[in-house]
Amino acid sequence: MAETALFDTFARAPLRFERGEGVWLVTESGERYLDFGSGVAVNSLGHAHPHLVEALKAQAEKVWHTSNLYEVPGQEKLSRRLADSSFADKVFFTNSGAEALECAIKTARRYQYVKGHPERFHIITFEGAFHGRTLATIAAGGQAKYLEGFGPKVEGFDQVPFGDLEALKAAITEKTAAILIEPIQGEGGIRPVPKEFLQTLRKLCDDDGLLLIFDEVQCGMGRTGKLFAYELAGVAPDIMALAKGIGGGYPLGACLATADAASGMTAGTHGTTYGGNPLGMAVGNAVLDVMLADGFLENVRNVSLIFRQGLASLKDRFPNIIEEIRGDGLLLGIKAKIPAGDLVAAMRAEHMLGVPAGDNVVRLLPPLTVTVEEAREGLSRLEKAAEKLSASELKKSA
Repeated sequence: MAETALFDTFARAPLRFERGEGVWLVTESGERYLDFGSGVAVNSLGHAHPHLVEALKAQAEKVWHTSNLYEVPGQEKLSRRLADSSFADKVFFTNSGAEALECAIKTARRYQYVKGHPERFHIITFEGAFHGRTLATIAAGGQAKYLEGFGPKVEGFDQVPFGDLEALKAAITEKTAAILIEPIQGEGGIRPVPKEFLQTLRKLCDDDGLLLIFDEVQCGMGRTGKLFAYELAGVAPDIMALAKGIGGGYPLGACLATADAASGMTAGTHGTTYGGNPLGMAVGNAVLDVMLADGFLENVRNVSLIFRQGLASLKDRFPNIIEEIRGDGLLLGIKAKIPAGDLVAAMRAEHMLGVPAGDNVVRLLPPLTVTVEEAREGLSRLEKAAEKLSASELKKSA
């Protein structure tokens, strides 16, 4: 094979998939893999969902792109449905999670500016966070491995330790515009933020004239068994970033905000060429058709309960492999006693896919359409992987 012309930015697994069917991916040679990674929580309704396929095909035969110089009917429909299902009044569509976060950051800064506080542009974030790969969002995430070699860190992000309320309070100054947090850290290792902490953040923001921003790019859109993760804590943000599952595999993101929070985002202050294109809107509306149907989210919660009980049993049986089970709904993580990469590899050997994360965690992110039988199949493959790893560890220590 000729040397690849691709950037060397990904350490890809040696797998090439030709097609997908629900929770399964099929390689060019016909091998079937149980996909409990969902393209990093993107394929929320699995592979080749018939309703999404039909929506995309039907729109592709009409119009693909017009730009935001003109009205896009699908945007009006999807934005209204998202607003009616959430705290929000206003929606801006993007192509990715990073763009949704960029919009959220700009919205918060612009809010303070038009309210007469241009000095308020700093945003408090938390250690272990991941908010994207743009210059602003890597600064927001604050992780050295993503910042290295890209010049001075973008100004205006003040990071505090995860869950440290006193450090948070100390970080609030006359320059603070907002607080940005993932209700459940994804890349950081499936770490849920206690609801009491989120409730305290809401009060601090209300008391100090700050905006509360939730990054639900990974934990939103049904992933926790609620349409949005903030519902678990009973705390509504002022601004929220969505992506991944909102498009079910089509590149799509959104920034949601209250009318007050979005009051500074007037004509010409922000824009996008591709964001909110007719193809994306057709798929996004199709995703909501499925997720808002009676019983869908209840089924996510029911399958999650059975799956999590099975994971707890595996933890008890293989304490030398599994340290902890984390997460909510179908956003679950196994904190491993061995290197997480070894567990991912052992799962792959059993034709099951998972996703590594920080804090030595393996993420389990099956499609929200996963059945009880498919969840049990996943547990069976995990058991085989854990058995082999446990035997290997015992042999090492003998």
